[in-house]
Amino acid sequence: MAQYRLYLTRDKDQAEQIFDLLEPVFEEDGLPLANTEIDEDKQIYEISLYTEDKAGADEALPRMAACLGLKPDEISIEELPDIDWVLHSLEGLKPVRAGRFFVHGSHDRDKLQDGDIGIEIDAGLAFGTGHHGTTASCLEMIEEIVALEEPKNVLDLGTGSAVLAIAVAKLRDIPVLATDIDPVAVDVAQENVVKNGADKWVSTLTATGFDDPAMQARAPFDLIVANILANPLIELANEMRAHVKDNGSLILSGILETQRDSVLAAYEAAGIEHHKTIYKESWVALHLKPKL
Repeated sequence: MAQYRLYLTRDKDQAEQIFDLLEPVFEEDGLPLANTEIDEDKQIYEISLYTEDKAGADEALPRMAACLGLKPDEISIEELPDIDWVLHSLEGLKPVRAGRFFVHGSHDRDKLQDGDIGIEIDAGLAFGTGHHGTTASCLEMIEEIVALEEPKNVLDLGTGSAVLAIAVAKLRDIPVLATDIDPVAVDVAQENVVKNGADKWVSTLTATGFDDPAMQARAPFDLIVANILANPLIELANEMRAHVKDNGSLILSGILETQRDSVLAAYEAAGIEHHKTIYKESWVALHLKPKL
């Protein structure tokens, strides 16, 4: 079956902005997205979204156009009859350093350096490879907070590829519960946990919210990490407060700069105060703690 690529060509800054806008839109679809340099001298990049068939391309095209404020005919479409779209997407997926963490695909294992905490995550069906600005910011916060607060019980809510849960386990031998509403994402997360040697400490679970019995049995948590999206985070503010210890911490991301104040207002109303914001490109990650 022929596969398809939807693509745009832009300069470096525009390409990064487009990539950051598209990634959360297509996160649940599991469609590979790549930002590939095609002209080093002129800093020209191509942002590509890959679909498995023509029907997928026809469905993705108007969504992609609406997200970017474009007309559908301003986005190019290419048929790819004989391409391994996962491997092709990896060509534009460069390793990312965030603190001591080095998030990389299997094709970049040779780039690990002494002192790196390597996390191997390949592009696939689950969102959150570590290359999105929000995930990189979360990794920086995780390193800081785990060293400072030494949590003993951690929840990674909306785990996606489990990159954040793996990061916690690689920093310190801490039990981590990694949950997602998508069973496919949880299957991929479990594969990544095993591949990264974190299965002794990380448990994966398909759960739609905090009501799951397995989550209730583990609560309250010293640290909750949630790299999802702003609106779900706002809706979960009261439940977050109910399931984090009084001296615990929240790391929240998947939040655009323009959404920061709305998220903070919801958590302030729930009895949680702001401690720190990390800005990366047009995204933010928040460190919050219960008011005492």
